[in-house]
Amino acid sequence: MALIDTTHSTAPISLGKILTAPFRAIGRFFVAIMENNSRVQRVDALNAMTDEQLAERGLRREDIVRHVFGDYMHI
Repeated sequence: MALIDTTHSTAPISLGKILTAPFRAIGRFFVAIMENNSRVQRVDALNAMTDEQLAERGLRREDIVRHVFGDYMHI
């Protein structure tokens, strides 16, 4: 025997979710931009290396951001 459910229930949409939706979308947009930034990708790649690999390049883990962004942010 087949059963059919004819009720349709959806969770109510709150006013808070409606009002914050544009801001969440803008936030996701900026996160996407930063994740695709080549400097951020370089920091991620260097962070993925071991301390020994960084030492071979003359870097310490705490100097990665300064190394990658130094010319841009004057740090």
